Amino acid sequence: MNLDDAKRLDAADPLRSLRDLFTLPEGITYLDGNSLGALPRATPERIRRAVEQEWGQGLIKSWNTAGWIDLPRRLGDRLAPWLGARPGEVLVADSTSINLYKVLHAALQLQQGQRRVIVSERSNFPTDNYIAQSVVRAHGGELILAESPEEIPPLLDERCAVLMLTHVNYRSGRMHDMGLLTRWAHQAGALAVWDLAHSAGAVPIDLLGSAADFAIGCGYKYLNGGPGAPAFVWMHPRHEGQVWQPLTGWLGHANPFDFDSDYQPAPGIQQYQCGTPPVLSMTGLDTALDVFDAAQKLGGIKALRNKSLALTEAFIGGVEERVPGAAIATPREAALRGSQVSFSLPRDVDGYAVMQALIHQGVIGDFRAGDPELLRFGFAPLYNGFADVARAVDVMGDILDKRSWDAPEFTNRNKVT
Repeated sequence: MNLDDAKRLDAADPLRSLRDLFTLPEGITYLDGNSLGALPRATPERIRRAVEQEWGQGLIKSWNTAGWIDLPRRLGDRLAPWLGARPGEVLVADSTSINLYKVLHAALQLQQGQRRVIVSERSNFPTDNYIAQSVVRAHGGELILAESPEEIPPLLDERCAVLMLTHVNYRSGRMHDMGLLTRWAHQAGALAVWDLAHSAGAVPIDLLGSAADFAIGCGYKYLNGGPGAPAFVWMHPRHEGQVWQPLTGWLGHANPFDFDSDYQPAPGIQQYQCGTPPVLSMTGLDTALDVFDAAQKLGGIKALRNKSLALTEAFIGGVEERVPGAAIATPREAALRGSQVSFSLPRDVDGYAVMQALIHQGVIGDFRAGDPELLRFGFAPLYNGFADVARAVDVMGDILDKRSWDAPEFTNRNKVT
């Protein structure tokens, strides 16, 4: 695809107006929205208003007058339709890791000690497996890691308490069949916990339709809530009232402002809130969700998914044509592909240095160490277009042709890769 073809496709894109809702630096091709979403244009002014008016003038009154206290549930209700959930079922609070600890603990409690094995993938995002290790230590259980998706079904046996998976794998971009794997887990007597960090806002999700048990995810990737934006947590309503989550903080109390000395859990998902909501970061996420309201009027998640598949397909084709020796790690089959493309380079090419050279020329993706090392490019259909695909492929091909990546300023590794 040349740049002229790409521009024609962008001109015909029914979602093209959404790009104008973001602040994107001139001359930058940003393909890292699966790691940190771009800045919505309205966010700085909205946060400024929260700081100067709600905090500066309203002071503590703003817990009531500006609705600060209701942000976790209100944001959850806004997010719910994009997760295949209903209003009242999703809570925005804490971080992905903390929420995962809560739901894994609750899931093992639901098993009443009869099963203590958590099954996941070795290639799962490390924090998920680290948290699972902590939970099984506390419960006297075991974490078993599949080496590949094909190894998962045999591990769903009479010992398995929980199947814990990330819907879209952070390294490869492979997307699991949530409904199928949840059904297999239930048939084995296990519960299914899903991490939606690399899914929410980019691919269709149907938590209720899939009969999942718990789900968590973050607000700063495809949801564009800003660095460190709060995460979300969901529990299937069938589990309501059966167990307590372990972090019994005051705002998870049924009546927090009664200031009782004994904990009584709030009903439903409210119990999964611990402490005071981070108002400024929640304000950023709240503003970011306005963009999804605009997207809903242009076809919603179906339109976003169609564009995502077209962008990733075009990028895969461009890489295969322009980058000799590239080994695509992301599935070509649409049903198995999230909204990113990852690939490795021949072993005599330093993938980290190639990514740094790309960034130096204004094409921003990211690098993931491991075996193999992967260059990873996320496509956010809200703001990425086909011109981004064409420029990224062209710049990358030029860097590899000239071996311009092989320079000290690119090979010295930064703290954050």
